Amino acid sequence: MKFGCHLSIKQGYLGAAKQAVAMNAAALKYFPKNPRSLGVKDFNKEEAAQCKMFCMENDLISVSHSPYPSHLVPHDEQKREKVVDSLLNDLDIAEACGSMGVVVHFGKPLNRVDPLTSYQIMIQMLNDILQHWEGKAKLLIENNAGVPGSMGTTLEELVQVRSLCQYPEKIGFCLDTCHAFASGLWTGDNWQEVLEKGQALGYFEELQVIHLNNSKYPTRLGKDRHAPILGAGFIKEDQFDQLIKTPQLQDIPFILETPKEECPHEREIQLLQEKWGSVE
Repeated sequence: MKFGCHLSIKQGYLGAAKQAVAMNAAALKYFPKNPRSLGVKDFNKEEAAQCKMFCMENDLISVSHSPYPSHLVPHDEQKREKVVDSLLNDLDIAEACGSMGVVVHFGKPLNRVDPLTSYQIMIQMLNDILQHWEGKAKLLIENNAGVPGSMGTTLEELVQVRSLCQYPEKIGFCLDTCHAFASGLWTGDNWQEVLEKGQALGYFEELQVIHLNNSKYPTRLGKDRHAPILGAGFIKEDQFDQLIKTPQLQDIPFILETPKEECPHEREIQLLQEKWGSVE
Protein backbone atom coordinates (compact mmCIF):
# COMPACT_ATOMS: atom_id res chain seq x y z
CA MET A 1 0.00 0.00 0.00
CA LYS A 2 1.07 3.57 -0.70
CA PHE A 3 0.62 5.82 2.35
CA GLY A 4 1.54 9.49 2.51
CA CYS A 5 0.44 12.85 3.90
CA HIS A 6 0.05 16.54 3.18
CA LEU A 7 3.34 18.44 3.42
CA SER A 8 4.33 22.09 3.34
CA ILE A 9 6.30 23.60 0.43
CA LYS A 10 8.04 26.03 2.79
CA GLN A 11 11.33 24.45 1.65
CA GLY A 12 10.17 24.23 -1.96
CA TYR A 13 8.60 21.41 -3.96
CA LEU A 14 11.81 19.42 -3.85
CA GLY A 15 12.07 20.02 -0.11
CA ALA A 16 8.58 18.61 0.41
CA ALA A 17 9.45 15.53 -1.65
CA LYS A 18 12.64 14.98 0.35
CA GLN A 19 10.68 15.30 3.59
CA ALA A 20 8.24 12.63 2.38
CA VAL A 21 11.06 10.21 1.66
CA ALA A 22 12.65 10.95 5.05
CA MET A 23 9.30 10.01 6.63
CA ASN A 24 9.25 6.73 4.72
CA ALA A 25 6.12 7.89 2.89
CA ALA A 26 5.22 6.63 -0.57
CA ALA A 27 3.15 9.67 -1.50
CA LEU A 28 2.66 13.34 -0.69
CA LYS A 29 0.15 16.12 -1.26
CA TYR A 30 1.01 19.80 -1.33
CA PHE A 31 -0.52 23.19 -2.03
CA PRO A 32 1.17 24.55 -5.17
CA LYS A 33 1.00 28.10 -3.74
CA ASN A 34 -0.66 30.11 -0.97
CA PRO A 35 -3.73 28.01 -0.04
CA ARG A 36 -5.76 31.16 0.63
CA SER A 37 -5.05 32.88 -2.68
CA LEU A 38 -6.18 32.63 -6.30
CA GLY A 39 -3.11 34.51 -7.46
CA VAL A 40 -1.01 33.10 -10.30
CA LYS A 41 2.40 31.99 -9.02
CA ASP A 42 5.58 32.52 -11.03
CA PHE A 43 7.19 29.30 -9.83
CA ASN A 44 10.77 28.06 -10.16
CA LYS A 45 10.59 25.64 -13.10
CA GLU A 46 14.10 24.30 -12.51
CA GLU A 47 13.31 23.43 -8.90
CA ALA A 48 10.03 21.84 -9.98
CA ALA A 49 11.92 19.71 -12.53
CA GLN A 50 14.29 18.61 -9.76
CA CYS A 51 11.27 17.60 -7.69
CA LYS A 52 9.92 15.57 -10.61
CA MET A 53 13.24 13.76 -11.06
CA PHE A 54 13.59 13.11 -7.33
CA CYS A 55 10.09 11.61 -7.17
CA MET A 56 10.83 9.36 -10.14
CA GLU A 57 14.10 8.16 -8.61
CA ASN A 58 12.42 7.42 -5.27
CA ASP A 59 9.16 5.95 -6.62
CA LEU A 60 7.28 8.75 -4.86
CA ILE A 61 3.77 9.74 -5.96
CA SER A 62 2.75 13.38 -5.62
CA VAL A 63 -0.51 15.23 -6.02
CA SER A 64 -1.34 18.91 -5.74
CA HIS A 65 -4.35 20.49 -4.03
CA SER A 66 -5.88 23.70 -5.35
CA PRO A 67 -6.20 26.67 -2.97
CA TYR A 68 -9.38 26.80 -0.90
CA PRO A 69 -11.03 29.65 -2.89
CA SER A 70 -10.97 27.52 -6.08
CA HIS A 71 -14.75 27.43 -6.32
CA LEU A 72 -16.08 25.62 -9.40
CA VAL A 73 -19.42 27.43 -9.10
CA PRO A 74 -18.29 31.10 -8.99
CA HIS A 75 -20.79 33.81 -8.12
CA ASP A 76 -19.65 36.34 -10.71
CA GLU A 77 -17.55 36.76 -13.86
CA GLN A 78 -14.57 38.27 -12.04
CA LYS A 79 -14.34 35.28 -9.71
CA ARG A 80 -14.79 32.89 -12.65
CA GLU A 81 -11.79 34.35 -14.49
CA LYS A 82 -9.62 34.20 -11.36
CA VAL A 83 -10.49 30.56 -10.71
CA VAL A 84 -9.82 29.57 -14.34
CA ASP A 85 -6.41 31.29 -14.34
CA SER A 86 -5.51 29.94 -10.91
CA LEU A 87 -6.37 26.32 -11.72
CA LEU A 88 -4.45 26.47 -15.00
CA ASN A 89 -1.49 27.75 -12.97
CA ASP A 90 -1.96 24.87 -10.50
CA LEU A 91 -1.98 22.38 -13.37
CA ASP A 92 1.22 23.92 -14.77
CA ILE A 93 2.95 23.52 -11.41
CA ALA A 94 1.68 19.97 -10.94
CA GLU A 95 2.87 19.00 -14.41
CA ALA A 96 6.30 20.52 -13.80
CA CYS A 97 6.61 18.63 -10.50
CA GLY A 98 5.56 15.34 -12.08
CA SER A 99 2.37 15.19 -10.02
CA MET A 100 -0.64 13.15 -11.10
CA GLY A 101 -2.95 16.12 -10.93
CA VAL A 102 -4.66 18.85 -8.92
CA VAL A 103 -7.40 18.06 -6.43
CA VAL A 104 -10.33 20.48 -6.55
CA HIS A 105 -13.47 20.37 -4.43
CA PHE A 106 -16.81 19.68 -6.09
CA GLY A 107 -18.73 22.91 -6.54
CA LYS A 108 -21.21 24.27 -4.02
CA PRO A 109 -24.71 25.45 -5.00
CA LEU A 110 -25.44 29.10 -5.67
CA ASN A 111 -28.84 28.48 -4.09
CA ARG A 112 -30.94 25.48 -3.16
CA VAL A 113 -33.97 26.54 -5.21
CA ASP A 114 -32.33 25.94 -8.58
CA PRO A 115 -29.52 23.33 -8.18
CA LEU A 116 -29.42 22.57 -11.92
CA THR A 117 -27.95 26.00 -12.66
CA SER A 118 -25.05 25.30 -10.29
CA TYR A 119 -24.25 22.02 -12.06
CA GLN A 120 -24.36 23.76 -15.43
CA ILE A 121 -21.98 26.49 -14.24
CA MET A 122 -19.60 23.88 -12.85
CA ILE A 123 -19.51 21.91 -16.10
CA GLN A 124 -18.90 25.09 -18.09
CA MET A 125 -16.11 26.07 -15.69
CA LEU A 126 -14.39 22.71 -16.20
CA ASN A 127 -14.72 23.11 -19.96
CA ASP A 128 -13.28 26.65 -19.82
CA ILE A 129 -10.27 25.42 -17.85
CA LEU A 130 -9.55 22.19 -19.71
CA GLN A 131 -9.90 23.56 -23.22
CA HIS A 132 -6.60 25.35 -22.55
CA TRP A 133 -4.84 22.38 -20.91
CA GLU A 134 -2.74 19.86 -22.86
CA GLY A 135 -0.61 18.35 -20.09
CA LYS A 136 -0.83 14.93 -18.45
CA ALA A 137 -1.81 16.20 -15.00
CA LYS A 138 -5.56 15.93 -14.39
CA LEU A 139 -8.14 17.85 -12.44
CA LEU A 140 -9.20 15.50 -9.64
CA ILE A 141 -12.69 16.26 -8.35
CA GLU A 142 -13.16 15.57 -4.65
CA ASN A 143 -16.46 14.54 -3.09
CA ASN A 144 -18.01 17.09 -0.73
CA ALA A 145 -18.84 16.72 2.93
CA GLY A 146 -22.41 17.65 3.74
CA VAL A 147 -25.68 16.28 5.03
CA PRO A 148 -27.27 13.63 2.79
CA GLY A 149 -28.60 15.24 -0.38
CA SER A 150 -26.06 18.07 -0.44
CA MET A 151 -24.41 18.88 -3.76
CA GLY A 152 -21.31 16.82 -4.57
CA THR A 153 -21.88 13.99 -2.09
CA THR A 154 -22.80 11.09 -4.40
CA LEU A 155 -20.85 8.97 -6.85
CA GLU A 156 -23.58 9.53 -9.42
CA GLU A 157 -22.95 13.30 -9.39
CA LEU A 158 -19.19 12.92 -9.73
CA VAL A 159 -19.45 10.51 -12.65
CA GLN A 160 -22.20 12.49 -14.37
CA VAL A 161 -20.34 15.81 -14.18
CA ARG A 162 -17.25 14.19 -15.67
CA SER A 163 -19.23 12.53 -18.46
CA LEU A 164 -20.98 15.80 -19.39
CA CYS A 165 -17.71 17.72 -19.75
CA GLN A 166 -16.13 18.12 -23.16
CA TYR A 167 -12.80 16.77 -21.86
CA PRO A 168 -13.59 13.83 -19.54
CA GLU A 169 -10.18 12.28 -20.22
CA LYS A 170 -8.62 15.24 -18.37
CA ILE A 171 -10.69 14.63 -15.22
CA GLY A 172 -10.26 12.08 -12.44
CA PHE A 173 -11.54 11.67 -8.90
CA CYS A 174 -10.32 12.04 -5.31
CA LEU A 175 -12.23 10.20 -2.58
CA ASP A 176 -12.14 11.79 0.87
CA THR A 177 -13.15 9.21 3.48
CA CYS A 178 -14.21 11.77 6.10
CA HIS A 179 -16.32 13.63 3.53
CA ALA A 180 -17.90 10.36 2.44
CA PHE A 181 -18.65 9.47 6.07
CA ALA A 182 -20.03 12.93 6.88
CA SER A 183 -22.42 12.81 3.94
CA GLY A 184 -23.54 9.23 4.46
CA LEU A 185 -22.08 8.07 1.15
CA TRP A 186 -20.01 5.65 3.24
CA THR A 187 -21.48 4.97 6.69
CA GLY A 188 -18.68 2.64 7.69
CA ASP A 189 -20.96 -0.37 7.33
CA ASN A 190 -21.85 -0.18 3.62
CA TRP A 191 -18.48 -0.33 1.87
CA GLN A 192 -19.50 -3.30 -0.30
CA GLU A 193 -22.50 -1.34 -1.52
CA VAL A 194 -20.33 1.70 -2.29
CA LEU A 195 -17.84 -0.51 -4.13
CA GLU A 196 -20.50 -2.20 -6.25
CA LYS A 197 -22.15 1.10 -7.13
CA GLY A 198 -18.81 2.69 -7.98
CA GLN A 199 -17.86 -0.21 -10.22
CA ALA A 200 -21.19 -0.07 -12.03
CA LEU A 201 -20.79 3.67 -12.61
CA GLY A 202 -17.14 3.45 -13.68
CA TYR A 203 -16.09 5.63 -10.75
CA PHE A 204 -13.19 3.51 -9.55
CA GLU A 205 -11.66 3.40 -13.02
CA GLU A 206 -11.05 7.15 -12.71
CA LEU A 207 -10.19 7.29 -8.99
CA GLN A 208 -6.62 8.58 -8.67
CA VAL A 209 -6.12 9.37 -4.98
CA ILE A 210 -7.75 8.85 -1.58
CA HIS A 211 -7.68 11.38 1.24
CA LEU A 212 -7.49 9.04 4.22
CA ASN A 213 -9.22 10.73 7.14
CA ASN A 214 -11.21 9.62 10.16
CA SER A 215 -14.17 11.67 11.42
CA LYS A 216 -14.66 13.40 14.76
CA TYR A 217 -18.42 13.18 14.30
CA PRO A 218 -20.89 10.39 13.50
CA THR A 219 -21.94 9.70 9.94
CA ARG A 220 -24.63 11.68 8.06
CA LEU A 221 -24.21 14.86 10.14
CA GLY A 222 -22.39 16.71 7.36
CA LYS A 223 -19.53 17.79 9.64
CA ASP A 224 -16.06 17.82 8.05
CA ARG A 225 -13.77 17.41 11.06
CA HIS A 226 -10.85 15.04 10.61
CA ALA A 227 -9.44 12.66 13.22
CA PRO A 228 -6.46 10.25 13.24
CA ILE A 229 -7.13 6.93 11.54
CA LEU A 230 -6.59 4.52 14.41
CA GLY A 231 -8.66 4.77 17.56
CA ALA A 232 -9.63 8.42 17.68
CA GLY A 233 -12.69 8.78 15.41
CA PHE A 234 -16.08 7.40 14.54
CA ILE A 235 -14.79 5.30 11.62
CA LYS A 236 -13.62 2.08 13.20
CA GLU A 237 -10.48 0.12 12.43
CA ASP A 238 -12.36 -2.82 10.91
CA GLN A 239 -14.29 -0.43 8.66
CA PHE A 240 -11.06 1.09 7.36
CA ASP A 241 -9.76 -2.45 6.98
CA GLN A 242 -12.54 -3.26 4.48
CA LEU A 243 -11.76 -0.16 2.44
CA ILE A 244 -7.98 -0.39 2.45
CA LYS A 245 -7.97 -4.09 1.54
CA THR A 246 -10.17 -3.52 -1.53
CA PRO A 247 -8.30 -4.94 -4.57
CA GLN A 248 -9.43 -2.03 -6.78
CA LEU A 249 -7.57 0.40 -4.50
CA GLN A 250 -4.23 -1.36 -4.22
CA ASP A 251 -2.38 0.98 -6.60
CA ILE A 252 -3.99 4.19 -5.36
CA PRO A 253 -2.13 6.43 -2.86
CA PHE A 254 -3.78 6.98 0.53
CA ILE A 255 -2.86 10.46 1.74
CA LEU A 256 -3.45 11.65 5.29
CA GLU A 257 -5.02 15.02 6.09
CA THR A 258 -5.41 14.12 9.75
CA PRO A 259 -4.57 16.52 12.63
CA LYS A 260 -0.85 16.03 13.11
CA GLU A 261 -1.07 17.66 16.54
CA GLU A 262 -2.95 14.56 17.73
CA CYS A 263 -0.69 12.07 15.97
CA PRO A 264 2.40 13.21 14.02
CA HIS A 265 2.13 12.14 10.38
CA GLU A 266 5.44 10.33 10.46
CA ARG A 267 4.17 8.18 13.33
CA GLU A 268 0.76 7.70 11.74
CA ILE A 269 2.32 6.54 8.46
CA GLN A 270 4.44 4.09 10.43
CA LEU A 271 1.33 2.70 12.12
CA LEU A 272 -0.50 2.38 8.81
CA GLN A 273 2.45 0.61 7.21
CA GLU A 274 2.72 -1.82 10.13
CA LYS A 275 -0.96 -2.69 9.88
CA TRP A 276 -1.66 -2.54 6.14
CA GLY A 277 1.65 -1.96 4.37
CA SER A 278 1.92 -5.53 3.12
CA VAL A 279 -1.65 -5.71 1.72
CA GLU A 280 -1.59 -6.82 -1.92
